[in-house]
Amino acid sequence: QLACPLDLGCHSVRPTVKSSSWSFVKEIAMSAANSGTTKTPIMKRDAGDVKSQIDDYNSFFDEGSQKGTLEARKKGYTTLINHYYDLVTDFYEYGWGESFHFANRFKGESFIESIQRHESYLALRMKLNKGDKVADIGCGVGGPLRRIAHLSEAHIYGINNNIYQIERAKKIGVPHGCGYIKTDFLNIPVKDGEFDHAYAIEATCHAPDRVACYSEVFRIIKAGGYFAGYEWVMTDKFDAKNPTHQDIKYDIQVGDALPDIVSTEVIIQALKDSGFEVLEYKDLALDTEVPWSLPLQGESGWNVKAFRSSAFGRIVTMTGVWLLETLRLAPKGALGTLKMLEKGASGLVRGEQTGIFTPMLFFIARKPL
Repeated sequence: QLACPLDLGCHSVRPTVKSSSWSFVKEIAMSAANSGTTKTPIMKRDAGDVKSQIDDYNSFFDEGSQKGTLEARKKGYTTLINHYYDLVTDFYEYGWGESFHFANRFKGESFIESIQRHESYLALRMKLNKGDKVADIGCGVGGPLRRIAHLSEAHIYGINNNIYQIERAKKIGVPHGCGYIKTDFLNIPVKDGEFDHAYAIEATCHAPDRVACYSEVFRIIKAGGYFAGYEWVMTDKFDAKNPTHQDIKYDIQVGDALPDIVSTEVIIQALKDSGFEVLEYKDLALDTEVPWSLPLQGESGWNVKAFRSSAFGRIVTMTGVWLLETLRLAPKGALGTLKMLEKGASGLVRGEQTGIFTPMLFFIARKPL
């Protein structure tokens, strides 16, 4: 069964490969109407609320605004991130699935298979065992948590400061022995050494201070525990003096709620400064046989999920949401949210094509005994 757009608890809408453009529009409206979460999905929220939230979000990247500076984004990062995920989570699930991340990919491997392997790889590298207590730093709606928990039988706790995503994760299903903690990942309310290991999948890129973030992870895991993850970074090919490179970086920041995007060197040094022993790091994008941004460009062949994430599919979705806004069936600001996401998608594709950006700097580090 394919995921129901916007609300995976809505099982009455089952898209098929024969869905027309209009059916995508109807799915969005129907799923919003059938939502059962406490916090309201974007398509059913008050128009003023959505418009206010997207306007405030955009002000963080408006150079003419007091908020439109790097320091302001860092200072207000919790507001920035919560605005972002309140606005985009439904669209992410609709167009991407339950795992909000990219993956390197090999010939003959589907997008979904690559996502699943990418998650499982972390579990294997951390040598997770049955009963291990593990922290998922920035867990989204719990897609990776569920896969890794079922694979390893570890007890995984998702750390997330966005209540809507936690509600979605709980509604989809919580594996036995697992749970969620609503908190800022710079201030996790557990005792020192509470967890055996921790991982982060394309999540700590939102942190305003990597040393502070990694130091908190260092504190909550036991001596000898592993911390593994995938980071978003600008590669060695990025030239800060190149206007095109700066435009690409800016589009990724705007479309993905990033205060800044740092280099590989900054990430590795931050891990070391936090006390970790860095065992290995590498850019997995260098090993990919299929472009990791292909889902954003358009997959060959035809299936609903690939269509939704493709450039043309996103145009169809934006057209549908524009129509819903026009008919007052969707709140003002929903289309603005999609336009913001489209800017990010464009930046990500160009980031891969130029080689200046990667979303999969893999690292594995250990807390010394």
